[in-house]
Formats: sequence, structure tokens, C-alpha cells
Amino acid sequence: MKGNRYIRQTSLKDFGSDGQQKLKNSRVLVVGIGGLGIPVLQYLNAMGVGTLGMVEQDIVDISNIQRQVMYSESDIGKSKLEVAHEKLVVQNSETCFKIYDTFLTRDNALDIIAGYDLVVDASDNFPTRYLINDTCVILNIPFIYGALHGFEGQISVFNFDSGPTYRCLFPKMPSNKEVPNCNDNGVLGVIPGIVGNLQALEAVKVITGIGEVMSGMLLLFNGLNQSYQKIKLKLNPSNLNITQLQESYETPGCSSLAAITVEDLQQLIDTKTSLQIIDVRTLEEFVTSHLPKTKNIPLDELEVRGHEMDFNQPVYFLCQSGARSQIAQEQMQLEFPETEFISILGGINTYMTVCS
Repeated sequence: MKGNRYIRQTSLKDFGSDGQQKLKNSRVLVVGIGGLGIPVLQYLNAMGVGTLGMVEQDIVDISNIQRQVMYSESDIGKSKLEVAHEKLVVQNSETCFKIYDTFLTRDNALDIIAGYDLVVDASDNFPTRYLINDTCVILNIPFIYGALHGFEGQISVFNFDSGPTYRCLFPKMPSNKEVPNCNDNGVLGVIPGIVGNLQALEAVKVITGIGEVMSGMLLLFNGLNQSYQKIKLKLNPSNLNITQLQESYETPGCSSLAAITVEDLQQLIDTKTSLQIIDVRTLEEFVTSHLPKTKNIPLDELEVRGHEMDFNQPVYFLCQSGARSQIAQEQMQLEFPETEFISILGGINTYMTVCS
């Protein structure tokens, strides 16, 4: 290590030279060099992670630049992998970079991920997340999960120390119609930076052993009111029994989980006298603004307040952007399979744009 490069870290009592050496000895794979992958790579590189792997085959588009801040106008049309590699080498010449000019697929996932201690999921689609999860379970490698949805973000650490996996949160892959990615649904430019930095922090904690790793917990960030929620996740032991990859990781054309648009919701509100809408946002969010005929049960209180719902009629889950409502739907559908649970696509954000 050159001089005092990492002195601000090694001087920390709970980090020290031992923590720095663990970073140097570590091998971290980052899948995706977009809004999440860029801050992850920049900070892990700056902090002294010894080997960084990068998986990407996309090119820079002008629509990327508002959130993928490593790229500039002069990079439009160039390979993201090449541009990122060039700039990261300049940032820290001591790092060993492994570059994979490909998308992660069923055919290459096991070979690529096998060489790493940790995977950071910076992808933007469900098939890749399930592929990363299953590969990491097979290889017994933890991975840092991050996801974006409008003004919100999610972070967790899966497959760590016999903790929950991604399939414990989302057992079955939803369709693109249920939860669109940020290319379809939009994302505020700064949100990926916040979530990506939190992913980088979790990666450092996993590598060095400092602090409490976000395993068994899902952290929800809402940028509109700067709020954080932690939701406990339970391990389904059967999800640790994956021994081979699935034949396909294509997004299903339809899902067993029901969802409706805000237009359909408005029609129900206008025509039905009895409608069970559960708003799973925080009480503070609900008080600020909410739809008529709705009841507030925050997501992290569903387990203890579930008795407040009528399971003999359909339950419509609503949140700010649609992300939390799908989590609520997944959790309740597993616990009460005979009840019809419906997630409202786009949440309050879309409702206010389309129906107000």
C-alpha cells in the first residue's frame, strides 16, 4: 500500500490494519455497472478492495447519465465496461480488475461467480437477481442486494451465515408488468447513489466483520421523506437446498400473484361500497396523504396486525411506488393462501399522476 493512502480507515479503532488487510485480500464481483454498480465500484475501489470483478455488456446512453455519474457525454455509445475500467484504474492503480464483457447468464454464472468471496447485485431485472441468488446458494457465497423503485430503494444481504436468501423474500419471479424496472418506471437520479453506497457499506461489513450485517433484514429507503424501515425476513430452509440452476431464468409472461393498475383501482373506489385497501406505508406517510377507503397497516407491522384484515374478501395492498405493496402481497399470500391479495401497481405516486 502506498504511504498513508488508507490512514483514515486504519486509524479507526474497530477497523485498523487488520480490516484494511481483509479488504486487500478480498475478491468482490459487481454485476452491472449502472446506477447502483458505479457507486459500489468507486467506493470499494477507493477503499482498497484487492480484486474487483465487473460484469457488463451494455453501452452508455444519454438517458443513463442522470444517475450513472461515472459516465459523461463524451462516453455516449462506448462500452460501459471499458469506460468504467479505464476510470477505476486511474482512481486506484493497486486494484486488480477482472472484466467480463458479457451479461450474466445461466451458462456463465457458475464459472464467473466461483472465483469470488462476495457478489454485489447491481442489476436492474428480476431474472438476473434470481440467477445470482441460485448461483450464490450453490456456491455458498453471500451477495448484497439492492433495488430501485421510483423514489425508493431496498437493500439486504442474502445467503450470509445461513441467513435468508432472495427467494425467502420473493419466492417466485414476478412478471415485468407487476414491478417494472427503472428503465420503464423511472428513478430519481440521486436514489441509486444512496442505495449503491449502502450496498458498498454492507460489502465492507461482510468482508471485514465490523458492525452488524443486514442479513435477515430488508432495509427500505424512501427518498421523499428521508425515512428508513427495517423489515425482518425469515429463512425458508428449503431455499438453501438449491443444487443446480434452473433450465431458464426468463421472466414469466404472467404471475400467480394478482396486480391492478391505479385506473382500475379508481374504478373500484367509485363503484364499490365495500373495498379493503391496506396502505402499507409508514404512519407518517399515511397521515401526510392517503386515498379514501384505505386503512394503514405499515409493512413492518403486518405480522402482528394481520388480524385487522378481513381474509374473507380480497385485500388490496397500496404503498408509495408499488415496491412495498408487492412485498406485503408475497408475505401474506404465503401465510394465507386462500385469500386473494392484490398489489396496486405504481402506488400513490402513479395514482396522483394519473387519477388526480
